[in-house]
Amino acid sequence: MRHFLKFLTENKHGQTRKLCRGFCLGTQLSPNQDDSTDEFSMVSPRIRLRDGRHLAYVERGVPKDKATYKIIIVHGFGSSKEMNFLAPQELIDELGIYLLQYDRAGYGESDPNPKRSLKSEALDIEELADQLQIGANFYVIGVSMGSYATWSCLKYLPHRY
Repeated sequence: MRHFLKFLTENKHGQTRKLCRGFCLGTQLSPNQDDSTDEFSMVSPRIRLRDGRHLAYVERGVPKDKATYKIIIVHGFGSSKEMNFLAPQELIDELGIYLLQYDRAGYGESDPNPKRSLKSEALDIEELADQLQIGANFYVIGVSMGSYATWSCLKYLPHRY
């Protein structure tokens, strides 16, 4: 959490202001779409968790190996990894931001978790980050009800921030 607050308060070349303004007033990040598929037949990449469930995800922004900031976005109730997350592409490129949006357990193309808990939400995020080789540290943004999963990460995964 301390690193995230530092990220929000640092003002190197006005980038933090640009980032906040971009997320609040930006434009929709368009998913990479292939014209040969329609929205009903879209199949996203998925990882297989240790317990056998699958989590679907979509990656946006700069390639993760070139990213300065790696951010996992957790959607809220009634949403999915395809939610509109507003940020100008120019800002994403300039700041070197890699975004990972995923379907939480039981949403979209991800398998349900009948044993879901606050801790399991955090462990799903950690395993997703590990399997996709995001690195030891990353940021998590929770949108609406997704904030409780963000809080869970702060509680159960403080070493990752």
